[in-house]
Amino acid sequence: MARAQGARAQMALAFETVYGTPPVGGFTRMPFASTTLGAEQPLLGNELLGFGRDPLAPIKDAVAVDGDVVVPIDAQGFGIWLKAAFGAPTTTGIGPYTHEFRSGGWSLPSMSIETAMPEVPRYAMYSGCMLDQLSWQVQRSGLLTATAKLVAQGETVGTLTSAGTPTDLALQRFGHFNGAVSRDGATLGNLASAEITYANNLDRIETIRADGKIEGADPSIAALTGRIEVRFADSTLVSQALNGDPCEISFAYALPSGESLTLTAHAVYLPRPRLEIAGPQGVQARFEWQAARDATLGRMCTVTLVNSVEAY
Repeated sequence: MARAQGARAQMALAFETVYGTPPVGGFTRMPFASTTLGAEQPLLGNELLGFGRDPLAPIKDAVAVDGDVVVPIDAQGFGIWLKAAFGAPTTTGIGPYTHEFRSGGWSLPSMSIETAMPEVPRYAMYSGCMLDQLSWQVQRSGLLTATAKLVAQGETVGTLTSAGTPTDLALQRFGHFNGAVSRDGATLGNLASAEITYANNLDRIETIRADGKIEGADPSIAALTGRIEVRFADSTLVSQALNGDPCEISFAYALPSGESLTLTAHAVYLPRPRLEIAGPQGVQARFEWQAARDATLGRMCTVTLVNSVEAY
């Protein structure tokens, strides 16, 4: 008997025209490292008395469909997750193409995602998937991946795929060694590590329905937050925190072949940090930063992706 193995798992994704309705085609095979996407229905303990010490049968509670997907930050496939986070980009160029994703959009697309374990077989289609949060870490070494937190409407499980034959994208991964961080156009020195989190803060519309599904998920006030840790060598960042002035911080990755990815937070505010001397090693300062809407540009952040994909 075949047993499920993660090495054989597959994932296909397509954007929906109608929320909660999987499209009949147009799926793309997505690379991923792991996923917790699934449906969960807890049990409620029976509170009724009068039948002795042993409890009566539990009652099923509401169904929740959500989870995380850990994906590589690459030159082509990551644009699909950016579209889910920010909406459709503005694309220019004739190859290579420049895709500009902007924060602040009111309408976000929904997706259908199928996870497959062919050897069982088990094909689970998650419809009405919307991206709640996208985050990743910036560090000196290791694999560069992002975590996408999803909220879905429903799960349908079958023994045959509903995604047809998905399209494959070329996998060109960015690495931490391809990265650079700048502040107001100049390289941010003495940076030890950083973290970036963009959140749509989805509001689940939990109405009373016979199928137990949510009605949808609406984006509320977005948030772009993170953390930077620097070796304490000067007072530039501390002075900014004390003055309460914003700065622009960019996180950029570039491949020798010309593909690039840049996230620019246009107005970043830093809190006053606690400077601890923990021992004989170097002193590090930790800033839990927050981004806000830039008054001149009218948005909080811009993500620019340059690759060979004509449109998303």
